[in-house]
Amino acid sequence: MMRSAALNKSKKWVELIRTCYPTGTRIECDGMEDAQAVRPGTRGTITYVDDAGQIHVAWETGSSLALVPGIDHFHCVGSEKK
Repeated sequence: MMRSAALNKSKKWVELIRTCYPTGTRIECDGMEDAQAVRPGTRGTITYVDDAGQIHVAWETGSSLALVPGIDHFHCVGSEKK
């Protein structure tokens, strides 16, 4: 039962992330915990949120490194959607 509750919480968390950060949302990196991180100030467009809750981004530098909510730091700057 505990494992089932943890899985449900995980699914709910991923759905929350997907709702808060839909495809097309423009973001700016404030800092990442990764050896190949984009520099702070780099902007990108969210392409999707995977089943682990990682936010995949098409960065303006050409990188496609995903953000991990709660570890990496970023903020929204608008949306390409009209």
